[in-house]
Amino acid sequence: MKKNIAIIMGGYSSEYKISIKSGNVVFKYLDKQKFNAYRILISKEKWVCLDENEDETIVNRHDFSVKIQNQLVLFDCVFNAIHGTPGEDGLMQAYFALLGIPQTSCSHYQAALTFNKRDLLSTLKPYGIKAATSYYLNLGDAIDHFAIVEKVGLPCFVKANKAGSSFGISKVYKKEDLPAAIDKAFLEDDEIIIESFLNGTEVSVGVLTFKGKTMVLPLTEIITDNDFFDYEAKYEGKSEEITPARLTKTQEENIRYQAKKAYEVLKMKGFSRSEFIFIGNEPYMLEMNTTPGLTEESILPQQAQIAGISLPELFENAINEALK
Repeated sequence: MKKNIAIIMGGYSSEYKISIKSGNVVFKYLDKQKFNAYRILISKEKWVCLDENEDETIVNRHDFSVKIQNQLVLFDCVFNAIHGTPGEDGLMQAYFALLGIPQTSCSHYQAALTFNKRDLLSTLKPYGIKAATSYYLNLGDAIDHFAIVEKVGLPCFVKANKAGSSFGISKVYKKEDLPAAIDKAFLEDDEIIIESFLNGTEVSVGVLTFKGKTMVLPLTEIITDNDFFDYEAKYEGKSEEITPARLTKTQEENIRYQAKKAYEVLKMKGFSRSEFIFIGNEPYMLEMNTTPGLTEESILPQQAQIAGISLPELFENAINEALK
Protein backbone atom coordinates (compact mmCIF):
# COMPACT_ATOMS: atom_id res chain seq x y z
CA MET A 1 0.00 0.00 0.00
CA LYS A 2 1.32 3.40 -0.99
CA LYS A 3 1.49 5.88 1.90
CA ASN A 4 -0.42 9.16 1.70
CA ILE A 5 1.98 12.06 2.20
CA ALA A 6 0.85 15.63 2.86
CA ILE A 7 3.47 18.19 1.79
CA ILE A 8 2.72 21.30 3.82
CA MET A 9 3.91 24.65 2.47
CA GLY A 10 3.20 28.37 2.66
CA GLY A 11 2.90 29.52 6.26
CA TYR A 12 2.21 32.84 7.95
CA SER A 13 5.58 34.59 7.58
CA SER A 14 7.59 36.65 5.10
CA GLU A 15 9.03 33.32 3.86
CA TYR A 16 5.67 32.24 2.35
CA LYS A 17 6.76 32.30 -1.31
CA ILE A 18 10.08 30.52 -0.66
CA SER A 19 8.21 27.81 1.24
CA ILE A 20 5.83 27.20 -1.69
CA LYS A 21 8.87 26.81 -3.94
CA SER A 22 10.38 24.26 -1.53
CA GLY A 23 7.07 22.36 -1.25
CA ASN A 24 6.71 22.17 -5.03
CA VAL A 25 10.25 20.77 -5.34
CA VAL A 26 9.45 18.08 -2.75
CA PHE A 27 6.24 17.28 -4.67
CA LYS A 28 8.14 17.09 -7.97
CA TYR A 29 10.90 14.75 -6.72
CA LEU A 30 9.02 12.52 -4.26
CA ASP A 31 8.84 9.02 -5.79
CA LYS A 32 5.21 8.65 -7.00
CA GLN A 33 5.75 4.88 -7.36
CA LYS A 34 6.09 4.70 -3.58
CA PHE A 35 3.97 7.59 -2.28
CA ASN A 36 0.68 9.37 -2.98
CA ALA A 37 1.79 12.98 -2.57
CA TYR A 38 -0.62 15.84 -1.84
CA ARG A 39 0.28 19.54 -1.69
CA ILE A 40 -1.32 21.28 1.29
CA LEU A 41 -1.21 25.08 1.32
CA ILE A 42 -1.28 26.52 4.83
CA SER A 43 -1.99 30.26 4.97
CA LYS A 44 -3.62 32.65 7.42
CA GLU A 45 -6.72 32.71 5.23
CA LYS A 46 -7.16 28.99 4.53
CA TRP A 47 -5.79 25.44 4.69
CA VAL A 48 -6.37 23.76 1.34
CA CYS A 49 -5.22 20.80 -0.73
CA LEU A 50 -4.11 21.79 -4.25
CA ASP A 51 -4.59 19.50 -7.25
CA GLU A 52 -2.52 19.62 -10.47
CA ASN A 53 -4.76 22.46 -11.79
CA GLU A 54 -4.24 24.42 -8.53
CA ASP A 55 -7.91 23.80 -7.66
CA GLU A 56 -8.49 23.86 -3.91
CA THR A 57 -10.15 21.43 -1.50
CA ILE A 58 -10.63 22.54 2.10
CA VAL A 59 -8.63 20.65 4.74
CA ASN A 60 -10.59 19.48 7.78
CA ARG A 61 -8.46 20.80 10.64
CA HIS A 62 -10.19 18.51 13.15
CA ASP A 63 -8.30 15.45 11.86
CA PHE A 64 -6.19 16.95 9.02
CA SER A 65 -8.12 15.05 6.33
CA VAL A 66 -9.39 16.03 2.88
CA LYS A 67 -12.30 14.77 0.80
CA ILE A 68 -11.32 14.31 -2.85
CA GLN A 69 -14.00 13.08 -5.30
CA ASN A 70 -16.05 11.83 -2.34
CA GLN A 71 -13.09 9.82 -1.05
CA LEU A 72 -11.80 10.63 2.43
CA VAL A 73 -8.00 10.97 2.39
CA LEU A 74 -6.15 10.52 5.68
CA PHE A 75 -2.40 11.11 5.82
CA ASP A 76 0.24 8.62 6.99
CA CYS A 77 2.93 11.28 7.22
CA VAL A 78 3.40 15.03 6.79
CA PHE A 79 6.40 16.43 4.91
CA ASN A 80 7.05 19.83 6.47
CA ALA A 81 8.26 22.43 3.96
CA ILE A 82 7.03 25.53 5.85
CA HIS A 83 9.80 28.04 6.61
CA GLY A 84 9.02 30.37 9.50
CA THR A 85 5.80 30.25 11.52
CA PRO A 86 3.82 27.96 11.96
CA GLY A 87 6.05 25.26 10.44
CA GLU A 88 9.42 26.11 11.93
CA ASP A 89 8.44 27.41 15.39
CA GLY A 90 6.73 24.30 16.78
CA LEU A 91 3.06 25.10 16.16
CA MET A 92 2.48 22.57 13.34
CA GLN A 93 4.70 20.02 15.11
CA ALA A 94 2.55 20.23 18.25
CA TYR A 95 -0.67 20.03 16.19
CA PHE A 96 0.48 16.85 14.42
CA ALA A 97 1.74 15.37 17.71
CA LEU A 98 -1.78 15.86 19.15
CA LEU A 99 -3.31 14.19 16.08
CA GLY A 100 -0.74 11.37 16.17
CA ILE A 101 0.43 12.01 12.61
CA PRO A 102 4.20 11.58 12.04
CA GLN A 103 5.96 14.56 10.42
CA THR A 104 9.43 14.99 8.92
CA SER A 105 10.83 17.85 10.99
CA CYS A 106 12.01 17.96 14.61
CA SER A 107 9.61 17.84 17.58
CA HIS A 108 7.69 20.92 18.75
CA TYR A 109 10.02 21.81 21.65
CA GLN A 110 13.14 21.69 19.45
CA ALA A 111 11.39 23.74 16.77
CA ALA A 112 10.35 26.45 19.24
CA LEU A 113 13.81 26.51 20.83
CA THR A 114 15.82 26.72 17.59
CA PHE A 115 13.43 29.31 16.11
CA ASN A 116 14.35 31.59 19.01
CA LYS A 117 17.98 32.58 18.28
CA ARG A 118 18.59 33.93 21.79
CA ASP A 119 17.30 30.82 23.55
CA LEU A 120 19.08 28.46 21.14
CA LEU A 121 22.51 30.05 21.63
CA SER A 122 22.02 30.26 25.42
CA THR A 123 21.07 26.56 25.57
CA LEU A 124 24.12 25.46 23.55
CA LYS A 125 26.65 27.66 25.38
CA PRO A 126 27.23 25.23 28.33
CA TYR A 127 28.10 22.54 25.74
CA GLY A 128 31.01 24.61 24.45
CA ILE A 129 29.32 25.96 21.33
CA LYS A 130 30.46 29.56 20.96
CA ALA A 131 28.40 32.54 19.79
CA ALA A 132 28.99 36.27 19.22
CA THR A 133 28.68 38.74 22.12
CA SER A 134 25.04 39.83 22.12
CA TYR A 135 22.59 42.34 23.57
CA TYR A 136 18.86 41.59 23.88
CA LEU A 137 15.95 44.00 23.41
CA ASN A 138 12.20 43.42 23.70
CA LEU A 139 9.58 45.76 22.23
CA GLY A 140 8.84 48.49 24.77
CA ASP A 141 12.23 48.25 26.52
CA ALA A 142 14.14 51.48 27.19
CA ILE A 143 16.86 51.62 24.52
CA ASP A 144 20.33 52.66 25.64
CA HIS A 145 22.36 53.07 22.46
CA PHE A 146 25.55 53.77 24.40
CA ALA A 147 25.21 50.53 26.42
CA ILE A 148 24.55 48.52 23.24
CA VAL A 149 27.67 49.82 21.48
CA GLU A 150 29.74 49.41 24.64
CA LYS A 151 28.75 45.74 24.87
CA VAL A 152 28.81 44.56 21.22
CA GLY A 153 31.01 47.18 19.53
CA LEU A 154 30.71 48.45 15.95
CA PRO A 155 29.98 47.31 13.34
CA CYS A 156 27.23 45.12 14.77
CA PHE A 157 24.24 43.16 13.49
CA VAL A 158 20.67 43.95 14.51
CA LYS A 159 18.37 40.98 13.94
CA ALA A 160 14.80 39.93 14.59
CA ASN A 161 15.07 37.13 17.15
CA LYS A 162 12.47 34.87 15.51
CA ALA A 163 12.57 35.38 11.73
CA GLY A 164 14.24 33.60 8.86
CA SER A 165 15.74 34.38 5.45
CA SER A 166 17.45 37.47 6.87
CA PHE A 167 14.22 39.46 7.14
CA GLY A 168 14.61 42.43 9.50
CA ILE A 169 18.42 42.26 9.65
CA SER A 170 20.82 45.23 9.38
CA LYS A 171 24.56 45.72 9.66
CA VAL A 172 25.21 48.91 11.62
CA TYR A 173 28.50 50.87 11.35
CA LYS A 174 27.60 54.06 13.24
CA LYS A 175 25.79 54.52 16.55
CA GLU A 176 23.38 57.02 14.95
CA ASP A 177 22.16 54.29 12.56
CA LEU A 178 21.07 52.00 15.43
CA PRO A 179 17.52 53.42 15.92
CA ALA A 180 16.50 52.78 12.27
CA ALA A 181 17.96 49.25 12.37
CA ILE A 182 16.13 48.51 15.63
CA ASP A 183 12.83 49.79 14.17
CA LYS A 184 13.33 47.59 11.09
CA ALA A 185 13.92 44.47 13.22
CA PHE A 186 10.85 45.24 15.36
CA LEU A 187 8.70 45.15 12.18
CA GLU A 188 9.48 41.38 12.01
CA ASP A 189 9.42 40.44 15.69
CA ASP A 190 8.85 41.84 19.19
CA GLU A 191 12.26 40.52 20.30
CA ILE A 192 15.66 41.57 18.96
CA ILE A 193 19.18 40.24 19.21
CA ILE A 194 22.08 42.64 18.57
CA GLU A 195 25.37 40.85 17.94
CA SER A 196 28.99 41.85 17.60
CA PHE A 197 30.37 41.56 14.07
CA LEU A 198 32.45 38.42 13.55
CA ASN A 199 34.90 38.97 10.73
CA GLY A 200 35.62 35.54 9.29
CA THR A 201 34.58 32.85 6.84
CA GLU A 202 30.86 32.02 6.95
CA VAL A 203 30.00 28.34 6.62
CA SER A 204 26.63 26.61 6.38
CA VAL A 205 26.37 23.06 7.75
CA GLY A 206 23.58 20.65 6.89
CA VAL A 207 22.92 17.87 9.43
CA LEU A 208 20.22 15.23 9.20
CA THR A 209 19.30 11.76 10.37
CA PHE A 210 20.06 9.55 7.38
CA LYS A 211 19.23 5.85 7.58
CA GLY A 212 19.12 6.07 11.36
CA LYS A 213 22.42 7.90 11.93
CA THR A 214 23.38 11.55 12.39
CA MET A 215 25.04 12.68 9.16
CA VAL A 216 26.95 15.93 8.61
CA LEU A 217 26.77 16.88 4.92
CA PRO A 218 29.60 18.50 2.92
CA LEU A 219 30.15 22.07 4.15
CA THR A 220 29.26 25.20 2.19
CA GLU A 221 31.28 28.42 2.28
CA ILE A 222 29.23 31.58 1.77
CA ILE A 223 30.78 34.49 -0.12
CA THR A 224 28.45 37.38 -0.75
CA ASP A 225 28.66 40.38 -3.10
CA ASN A 226 26.51 42.23 -0.56
CA ASP A 227 27.70 43.49 2.81
CA PHE A 228 26.46 40.26 4.45
CA PHE A 229 24.40 37.16 3.58
CA ASP A 230 21.05 38.99 3.38
CA TYR A 231 17.81 38.15 1.52
CA GLU A 232 19.18 39.30 -1.85
CA ALA A 233 22.35 37.29 -1.34
CA LYS A 234 20.33 34.21 -0.39
CA TYR A 235 17.64 34.27 -3.07
CA GLU A 236 18.60 36.71 -5.81
CA GLY A 237 21.99 35.36 -6.79
CA LYS A 238 24.04 38.00 -4.95
CA SER A 239 26.25 35.36 -3.35
CA GLU A 240 28.57 32.54 -4.18
CA GLU A 241 28.19 29.25 -2.39
CA ILE A 242 31.24 27.01 -2.49
CA THR A 243 30.73 23.33 -1.61
CA PRO A 244 32.87 21.81 -0.24
CA ALA A 245 34.06 24.88 1.74
CA ARG A 246 37.74 25.89 1.52
CA LEU A 247 38.77 25.16 5.09
CA THR A 248 41.85 23.82 6.81
CA LYS A 249 41.65 20.27 8.15
CA THR A 250 41.44 21.62 11.73
CA GLN A 251 38.64 24.05 10.85
CA GLU A 252 36.67 21.34 9.09
CA GLU A 253 37.03 18.89 11.98
CA ASN A 254 36.01 21.58 14.50
CA ILE A 255 32.88 22.69 12.66
CA ARG A 256 31.72 19.15 11.87
CA TYR A 257 32.14 18.23 15.53
CA GLN A 258 30.23 21.32 16.75
CA ALA A 259 27.38 20.96 14.24
CA LYS A 260 26.89 17.26 15.05
CA LYS A 261 27.11 17.99 18.77
CA ALA A 262 24.47 20.74 18.55
CA TYR A 263 22.13 18.42 16.60
CA GLU A 264 22.54 15.57 19.10
CA VAL A 265 22.50 17.70 22.28
CA LEU A 266 19.16 19.17 21.18
CA LYS A 267 17.81 15.69 20.27
CA MET A 268 17.08 16.95 16.76
CA LYS A 269 15.34 14.96 14.04
CA GLY A 270 14.91 15.63 10.34
CA PHE A 271 16.88 18.33 8.55
CA SER A 272 18.86 21.13 10.13
CA ARG A 273 21.10 23.75 8.61
CA SER A 274 23.31 25.76 10.93
CA GLU A 275 25.30 28.87 10.09
CA PHE A 276 28.71 29.47 11.64
CA ILE A 277 31.49 32.07 11.29
CA PHE A 278 35.12 31.18 11.86
CA ILE A 279 37.38 33.25 14.07
CA GLY A 280 40.71 31.55 13.51
CA ASN A 281 39.98 27.82 13.87
CA GLU A 282 36.95 28.33 16.11
CA PRO A 283 33.42 28.19 14.64
CA TYR A 284 30.89 30.58 16.22
CA MET A 285 27.24 29.64 15.73
CA LEU A 286 24.80 32.23 14.35
CA GLU A 287 21.61 30.17 14.11
CA MET A 288 20.01 26.84 13.28
CA ASN A 289 17.22 26.35 10.73
CA THR A 290 15.02 23.28 11.12
CA THR A 291 13.06 23.58 7.87
CA PRO A 292 15.80 24.84 5.55
CA GLY A 293 15.14 25.65 1.89
CA LEU A 294 14.60 22.56 -0.27
CA THR A 295 14.64 24.03 -3.78
CA GLU A 296 17.17 22.74 -6.31
CA GLU A 297 19.31 25.85 -5.65
CA SER A 298 19.04 25.64 -1.86
CA ILE A 299 22.15 24.89 0.19
CA LEU A 300 21.08 21.64 1.88
CA PRO A 301 19.98 19.84 -1.34
CA GLN A 302 23.25 20.96 -2.99
CA GLN A 303 25.22 19.52 -0.07
CA ALA A 304 23.25 16.26 -0.24
CA GLN A 305 23.94 15.96 -3.95
CA ILE A 306 27.70 16.29 -3.35
CA ALA A 307 27.36 13.59 -0.66
CA GLY A 308 25.82 11.35 -3.36
CA ILE A 309 22.22 11.68 -2.11
CA SER A 310 19.67 12.52 -4.83
CA LEU A 311 16.57 14.64 -4.08
CA PRO A 312 14.16 11.65 -4.34
CA GLU A 313 16.40 9.74 -1.90
CA LEU A 314 16.73 12.75 0.45
CA PHE A 315 12.96 13.25 0.62
CA GLU A 316 12.14 9.53 0.89
CA ASN A 317 14.63 9.17 3.77
CA ALA A 318 12.92 12.05 5.64
CA ILE A 319 9.58 10.22 5.39
CA ASN A 320 11.05 6.84 6.36
CA GLU A 321 12.71 8.39 9.44
CA ALA A 322 9.45 10.09 10.45
CA LEU A 323 7.52 6.81 10.09
CA LYS A 324 9.90 4.87 12.35
